[in-house]
Amino acid sequence: MKTSAVFSALLSLLSLASAASSDKGSSKSTLPSTFKPPQVFKNANLVHVISVEKNYVKENINVVVENIDKKAQDEYYLPFTADQISRLGGVEVKDRKDTIAGPFVAENVEFDPESDTQYLRIRLPKPLAPGAQQTLGISYYILKAYSPLPAAIKQEEQQFLTYTFSAYVPSVYTTSKQKTEVKFPSGNIPDYTKIPGSGDIKEFPQKQGSKLTYGPFDEKPAGAYEPIRVRFEFNRPVTHVARLERDIEVSHWGGNVAFEERYTLYHRGANLSSLFNRVKWQQSQYYQQGATHALKELKFPLRVGSVDPYYTDVIGNVSTSRFRSNKREASLEIKPRYPVFGGWKYPFTIGWNSDAKNFLRKTASGGFVLNVPFLEGPKQNEGVEYEQVEVRVILPEGAENVKYVTSIPTQSISSADVEIHKTFLDTIGRTALVIKARNLVDDFRDRELVVSYDYPLSASLRKPFIVFSSTIAFFVAVWLVGNIELKFASAPVSKK
Repeated sequence: MKTSAVFSALLSLLSLASAASSDKGSSKSTLPSTFKPPQVFKNANLVHVISVEKNYVKENINVVVENIDKKAQDEYYLPFTADQISRLGGVEVKDRKDTIAGPFVAENVEFDPESDTQYLRIRLPKPLAPGAQQTLGISYYILKAYSPLPAAIKQEEQQFLTYTFSAYVPSVYTTSKQKTEVKFPSGNIPDYTKIPGSGDIKEFPQKQGSKLTYGPFDEKPAGAYEPIRVRFEFNRPVTHVARLERDIEVSHWGGNVAFEERYTLYHRGANLSSLFNRVKWQQSQYYQQGATHALKELKFPLRVGSVDPYYTDVIGNVSTSRFRSNKREASLEIKPRYPVFGGWKYPFTIGWNSDAKNFLRKTASGGFVLNVPFLEGPKQNEGVEYEQVEVRVILPEGAENVKYVTSIPTQSISSADVEIHKTFLDTIGRTALVIKARNLVDDFRDRELVVSYDYPLSASLRKPFIVFSSTIAFFVAVWLVGNIELKFASAPVSKK
């Protein structure tokens, strides 16, 4: 009963998301070039938390928004530079005091392509009355955020990264009170910008273990900016996936769901200042007990019931992998042919199969619902960032009325289209839902992708009929060829 209730709820969501399955544009709106956000809000209190603990930056803005206009307002704007907006993803907004309030819609707005300032617009679930306040929790990720310093190091040296931001949250509204906290992976922070303090505090930041705190600051006008640069130890791989192509192929006749993921992976950390030395590498692994800024392995937690894994690269099959599967878990651990250092590239492919009953259900109306993770990928302590992601759900030939819903933030979805994918023994080709996303991180692992579709009986019988007809045609052709007389007739012998 519980399972049926869950799928009923998912189907109700699918009915709301039917338009999304044919959306061919990104989550972006265009405004006049003269646009300026109206000064209708005030940030009464704001706490900005920046986490550089992984190889991407995660920012959380908890802000008490107050409507200072005479009319109700429902559009709140956040400014970013053009470079930041191109690397921004995973935007999610919620009401900190009312968890069921929503939905909040966040989208990029473009008003002047030549301007260095772009805006993220947040639509409130309902207009905020004059004088009223609402506490917003805004979270987002910035990819390709770090620069190594020094840019080149020896393979046994420690790696340090730098990150630049503002002590004041960039805002188009006046902020009455605010502070910024920066969290690091360790307490080794050799360099950071210091600024004059306020009140009893003579100097900012205040350092507590692996955290720096700038503020609290008094009222700051809209557009206030105070550049801060921090340099910190990050002796881990800076793993960046420039492109991930994820195929999910559904077979009704085989009762199987096949997964394949093709990665184009880069290490964005410090380059090597000299040639790679295999002997030093082995020594460092022994004496440092595995601590290194090189990428030496990836761990993929898979769904229970996953079987038949494979791991290949541009050369061919790679044997340095380990697969474990039992009733409680399934895990694929792979090791590249060589340790991946800063500036190096490593493309590879993995794949596996799973029983369709783990993901596919038939509805009371005769349709089908497929529930799979939108993103799986490796689970690393240092994190993984994805610049471009293409998920292709290949449905059986003849599937129709395709709809989808996903818990991935809509701001990160670039497009969604239904296409035709042709493969062996197909006639008209298989229906494929192709969803393109950008700027995602491994925090979105296992977010759901729910696809509903109809699969009529005539479509399900098409392939067996084609196979049967082809077999009959082949034997008939063989019989006809066998009955063709190819020898020459002998001339009749005349009698004298």
